[in-house]
Order: sequence, then structure tokens, then C-alpha cells
Amino acid sequence: MTKQVDSAESDTQYGLVPRELAFEKPAIELFDMMLRGEIPQPPISRTLNFKLTDASKGRAVFRGTPLADFYNPMGSVHGGWPATLLDSSLGCAVHTMLPAGIGYSTVEFKIHLVRPMFENTGEVVCEGKIVHFGRTIATSEASIHTAEGKLIAHGTETCAIFPLPKPE
Repeated sequence: MTKQVDSAESDTQYGLVPRELAFEKPAIELFDMMLRGEIPQPPISRTLNFKLTDASKGRAVFRGTPLADFYNPMGSVHGGWPATLLDSSLGCAVHTMLPAGIGYSTVEFKIHLVRPMFENTGEVVCEGKIVHFGRTIATSEASIHTAEGKLIAHGTETCAIFPLPKPE
């Protein structure tokens, strides 16, 4: 049987933004807190070896290093790794624009993988930027580059914007 944890313990244990903060602070303040280490980065960052390194209104930058652990059967990094990196940057670019109490969810995203990655590719940078921010829909674009500036992948995303459910 799995152990039940209360909301506060779960938020701390799994690196989620405490729900109360999501209702008190605009998202850009939450990103600033994350970058200063006052709240943890999401667990996916640890799992997939990337992290948020910069954020401003309408922009989010992640850096990561592909590992052999992420290889597909053909001996290159599985497309899911750059897809997750792009989705994180694309979504967070939207997230930085949100006022307190408002959330978002990815509706669709499209990516183009233009170059394979390997464990010796080294650190890559993924930068996402807002293209359109409306009342209920936002779009963003992002790209992944090597340290030498070579394009690895690029993509676009559409996100739905909605009020967050009130905490109990």
C-alpha cells in the first residue's frame, strides 16, 4: 500500500510550487524564486538532466546535457528528450506571463529534430519565447542549440490558459 502524503509534504517532496504561492504571486516571481533556489525546480529536471537557467516575461531558458541513458535502440538520444526540453521551454515561456491564480496546459506542440544528439554532444541550450499571449490561448516558439551554436531542434506550442482550481 502506498503512503498518503498531505499536500504540503507532497509539494516539498516532489518539487512542485506550493499551491498557495500560485495564488499569491505572479508566475514570473515564482520563476525568480526557483532560480534563486527558494523553491525547487520540477522533478523532471532531475530525471532528464536539464534545468531552468534563466527566465523573464515571455522567455524561458533551459540547459541540459544528453546522456547515454537517454539512447534509443539506434544509439542516439531518443526524440523524447529534446521534445521534453522543448515542451518545458515552450510552456514556461507562456507560464512566465501568467498572473497569480492562473494556470496553463499544453494543447499541442510540434517539433522538428534537425540533427541527432549523442552523449558527446555536450551541453545544449533551449530558449523559448512567446509569440502570442491572449486571454485563453498562448503560442510560443523555441529552439535547441549546441554550445557551438548548431541547431539541434526547434518547435512551436499552443497552450490553453485558465483559472486554477482554488486550494481547499
